Amino acid sequence: MVDKPGRRKKRVVPWAKLVAVALVVLVAGAVAWEVYWNYIYEVPPAYVEIGTSQGDIYVQLFTNCAPKTVANFENLSATGFYDNLVFHRIVPGFVIQTGDPNTRGAVNSTRPTWGQGGSPQTVPLEVSRCPTLTNAAGYVAMAREGNTTYGFNTGSSQFYIVLDNQTQPTLSQLDGYYTIFGKVISGMNVVCAIANKNVDPTYGSSVPSTSYLVSQPIYPQRAMMYNVTVIPASEAPAPVPIKQC
Repeated sequence: MVDKPGRRKKRVVPWAKLVAVALVVLVAGAVAWEVYWNYIYEVPPAYVEIGTSQGDIYVQLFTNCAPKTVANFENLSATGFYDNLVFHRIVPGFVIQTGDPNTRGAVNSTRPTWGQGGSPQTVPLEVSRCPTLTNAAGYVAMAREGNTTYGFNTGSSQFYIVLDNQTQPTLSQLDGYYTIFGKVISGMNVVCAIANKNVDPTYGSSVPSTSYLVSQPIYPQRAMMYNVTVIPASEAPAPVPIKQC
C-alpha cells in the first residue's frame, strides 16, 4: 500500500537491538571494573604487630595481592583467635609456623593435636595477582592442608614465616602453591630467636621422640604468640633489611 501524500510513515523502534547494545555495554563495563579493581587499583597495605614471648614482630600485609587472605587474617586477629598460641612447628633454616587453636595456652596434653587445627572458614589460594612474590626470608604465607585441587583452597588460620633464602631447596617449590600475604618489616631478630628454640627430636632433646612431637618446641612457653593486632600505617616502624636465620 502506498502512503498518501503528506502522511509520515510510522517509525518502528528497534527495541531488541537497543537491549542487546545495553547488555554489551553493561558487561563490558563490569569486566573493565573487575580488571581495574583486581589488577590496577592499588589497595593500601595494612600492618599488624605480632606479640610473642621473644618480642614483637611487625608485618606489612599485601592487601592488594591477597585480599581474601588478608581480610580473613585481620578478622581472626580482631576477634582474639590468635591469642596465646604456640609456634608449634619450628624447622631451622626453613620456617616457623603458628595459628593452630589446638595449641592455645601451651597445654601439653593437647600436643598430639598440634598442627591439625584451624578456623571454621577457609580462604582460596591467591597467587595470580602478584605472581612475582617468592618464599624468601621474612615473607609470611598461609599454610594449607594438601596438594590436591581441594587442598589448594584450604587456607584457614595457620601461617608460616620463612627463615632463610637458600638453605632449603624446597622453598622455591612453595612459590605459586601457597598464598604469600605479608612480609616482616621489623622484628626478624625475634623470628630468629623463636627459630632457635630447641625442638624434638633435633638438638638432643630429652623428650621421647614421637611422630607428633617432631618440630614442636620442647618448651612451648618460650615460643608463644600472645596476640596479633592490626595497627595503622602511622604506627608501623620503618622497614629494615631482612636478616636470614
